[in-house]
Formats: sequence, structure tokens, C-alpha cells
Amino acid sequence: MSVATGEVLVEVKDLKKHFPITGGVFSRVVGHVKAVDGASFHIKKGETLGLVGESGCGKTTMGRVVLRLTEPTAGQVLFEGKNVFSLGKEEMRKLRREMQIIFQDPYASLNPRMTVGDIIGEPLEIHGVATGAAKEARVRELLDVVGLSPYHIRRYPHEFSGGQRQRIGIARALALNPKLIICDEPVSALDVSIQSQIINLLEDLQSEFGLTYLFIAHNLSVIKHISDRIGVMYLGKIVEMADEPELFANPQHPYTEALLSAVPVADPTIKRQRIVLEGDVPSPVNPPSGCPFHTRCWLAQDKCKTDVPELKEVKPGHWVSCHLR
Repeated sequence: MSVATGEVLVEVKDLKKHFPITGGVFSRVVGHVKAVDGASFHIKKGETLGLVGESGCGKTTMGRVVLRLTEPTAGQVLFEGKNVFSLGKEEMRKLRREMQIIFQDPYASLNPRMTVGDIIGEPLEIHGVATGAAKEARVRELLDVVGLSPYHIRRYPHEFSGGQRQRIGIARALALNPKLIICDEPVSALDVSIQSQIINLLEDLQSEFGLTYLFIAHNLSVIKHISDRIGVMYLGKIVEMADEPELFANPQHPYTEALLSAVPVADPTIKRQRIVLEGDVPSPVNPPSGCPFHTRCWLAQDKCKTDVPELKEVKPGHWVSCHLR
């Protein structure tokens, strides 16, 4: 667990990302995939905000839009008070040094034709931080920080295991001393034993360098271990957000209850009542009216089908989007 300062680093306001669907001879827009559909939250300096939900709920799109790797449809992202989406090309280039990403796939995210030294050193050259001997010294330092040997600098990605490749990806993200790192399911492609090593490394780096994380995952056990606060996403919306202990002890949204009921318990004497959701996740192309979860909710009432619940604070620091709370 990290120690947050209380000062807000990132504030997301009513963020939307709708991808157009084209069809017909003239490729007209016939609909939109509402990947992110009105999300609001903030991240404090030095904390880890976990973002969890089923596959396809918009978590990765959220991370990419926050970094402006994908342009938004609507909304704002404020980084230290600056609206990221209003910055010009040169201003955005400078801001890139403050915000980095660790990708999900350690195999696809590294260029197989570049050596480890070139991969980690590329951001240093692009931003004019270091070249030549100074760049190589910085790369060797970063390799040591993430638990690899400096002599790995001349090797290529195919010579490393998945866990080692992810360490290279982490070193690349650290190269420019960023304040915010988006961790886009950084351990989901790794073996369980390696997952714990990478998570512990991320926690150590956060403590050493004062990093702030937006940690995206679908594994609740991973999210519980690393997060200070947790946001639960469903169909492009955040339906619940609370501190990690509060969310696991006292879930308020039915969807969160269902997710937590599926987490395995190590103690065989504890019997947990599993909540099995019926039906499939609705399409983000044509989401349900009212509450997006009402088609699968066992508590749904008539107003859930027509009225969109607002995200409201039911306890200090505990926010939920549900008509019944």
C-alpha cells in the first residue's frame, strides 16, 4: 500500500469515448461503441487507484484516453490542474514525460528488432534527456532498478522470459521519471508466481520514486493487494468507488457484490454464497436504458429500467451508482 499525499494529481470529469461504427457503400456512421460513457474520478499523488471490471467494460480505453493516446469524445482530464485535451502538440510532448504506461502484453509491446538498451533509451533520446554514454549509463541504472543485470543491455527481447520482458517495459516507463504510470493489466499475461514478483516490484518503485498508479486489472485479488482505492466499472461507467478495505468489507452495488462473491477463499471451512449473474453483458453499441446493470440485477425495480442513477456518496469516501442505496 502506498501513502497518498492528499493532493490531487489527476482529475477525470465526465469522460466519454464513443467509437463510430460505419456501414454501407458510403461508409456512413450507423452507430457508436460507447466504450467509456461518462466516468468521473480523481487520483491523489502517491496513491494507487485500482480499476476493475469484466472484459470489455472500458478499462483499457479509459487508461488510453487519460493519457490522450486516444482522443476523447467528451469530458476533461486535468493533470496538475491542466486540461490535457486542450494542450497543443509541443505542450503535450512535454507532458508525455510526466505520464507513462506499462502495457498488458510483454511480448507485443517490445520491438523485436531493437536491443534492450535501445528500447529503454529511446525515450531519453526523443525527449533530449541523454545521449551517448550518459544514455547508456542511465539505461544500465534502470535495468538494475527493475531487477535485471546491466549486461542485458545488448540483448534482444526474444532472449528474455515474459516476466523479464515486463521488467524491461517497466524500466522504459521509468526512464523519464514520470509522476503518473498507467498499469494496463501488467501481470495478466504472466504466471502466478511471476505476477507476485512484478506487483512487489511496482510497490517498491512507488515507495522509492513517489509514483502514482492507475492500476487496471480484472483480477480482484491483485487489485486488493496493490490498491489504495478501487473503482468498479460496468459498461463504460464507474458504478462504485471506495477505499480498498471498505469496498471488500461493505460492497454497496449489486455488481460489486457479484464480483466479490466469485473471489476464491483459501480457507475451505468458509462457505461463500456465490452470486451467479444471468445473461450476457449488454452491448456497448446499444446499452440498456436507465441503470446499465438492470438487465442482470436481481434487485432491479421499475425505476432502474428508466432512470440513470447518479454516482453519489453514501459514506465518506464511498461512492455508488444505484437507486437502492
